[in-house]
Amino acid sequence: MSTDFLSERINNMATSATLAMAAKARELKAEGRDIIGLSLGEPDFNIPDFIKEAAKEAIDQNYSSYSPVDGYADLKQAIANKFKRDNNLDYGLDQIVVSTGAKQSLANVAMAMINEGDEVVLPAPYWVSYSDIVKLAGGVPVEVPTSIDTDFKMTAQQLEDAITPKTKMLWFSSPCNPSGSVYSKEELESLAAVLRNHPGIFVVSDEIYEHINFTGGHVSIAAIEGMYDRTITVNGVSKAFAMTGWRIGFIGAPAWIAKATNKFQGQVTSGANSIAQRATIAALEAPKEKIQYMIDEFHKRRDLVLGLLGEIEGFNLNIPEGAFYVFPDISSFFGKTIDGMQINNASDFSLFLLEKANVATVTGEAFGNPNCIRISYAASEAELKEAIARIKKALS
Repeated sequence: MSTDFLSERINNMATSATLAMAAKARELKAEGRDIIGLSLGEPDFNIPDFIKEAAKEAIDQNYSSYSPVDGYADLKQAIANKFKRDNNLDYGLDQIVVSTGAKQSLANVAMAMINEGDEVVLPAPYWVSYSDIVKLAGGVPVEVPTSIDTDFKMTAQQLEDAITPKTKMLWFSSPCNPSGSVYSKEELESLAAVLRNHPGIFVVSDEIYEHINFTGGHVSIAAIEGMYDRTITVNGVSKAFAMTGWRIGFIGAPAWIAKATNKFQGQVTSGANSIAQRATIAALEAPKEKIQYMIDEFHKRRDLVLGLLGEIEGFNLNIPEGAFYVFPDISSFFGKTIDGMQINNASDFSLFLLEKANVATVTGEAFGNPNCIRISYAASEAELKEAIARIKKALS
């Protein structure tokens, strides 16, 4: 059937580049190619046993009915406790909405708050889905380019320069996907100082990588003076607890925003998976020490990957302080022909690595930065060593 019969919104929407590359890698594997996948943002750890036990218990207790649209009350209480403990944020239960992953939380906020033509500031690089979620809601993404020289972080002046009478929101992640950058308290305060002069602008703070943070402390912008009533804090359990397939995300927000997202979710998916919600209570109530082994391992892998990539001429690297990605600038390869393949941009380079090195990465163009590629180190040490050895060989 022709795409003429599809809606304009779906025809105009980009396919998620991370999911597309993962699918391509799976296809090549099925054909017998030995592909090492460093494209997906998915921890390679098994879910901790204490969380599995909570899920089994929930099954035995017959948690099989529809859950409340915004989540079970005791899960919302566990989320409220987590916000207080980890972020110094006081949210009542009417300010929390549980969704089918943080991605749905983001889509809910966009659909509840963005009108046709509203501008949303996106410091680039940004997570691949932000731009299309904003467009789907009728908004206009306004990209603010950053570079490796500033650790891919937007300055207060850049934010001020991006604001127009149409600016409705700022969306960003810290720790950042894809760059691994972490905004310090001082950097967030400087952004907040700008926003205090523009009271009609709201902030979506995506903190899904909060615990995978090597700086010694995470700061939520909602905890900065003047920002609580205009910030939607988005989080979930996919990354820190290795619960990607369980699909639980949540927001803490002003009650009127939470109510609006709940209204939208009630017409689209209703409540999130009941068993996964019960397991999430166990995850959030556990001390951070229960998952520290994963964070320590990611830290070790980051240092390994930076060391190995640093031996390859042409890779310009910074030191990411969180998440599990490195985002090297590889623009020095542009304009070159390597092993018969012309490299004109990051997409060409990413394709070259897939074809010639059997390593799947993601082009930085998908994240709003055409000079970089994203490499996920959520893979075993052996796989990471082999992948980078292959990259080095292919480029030599």
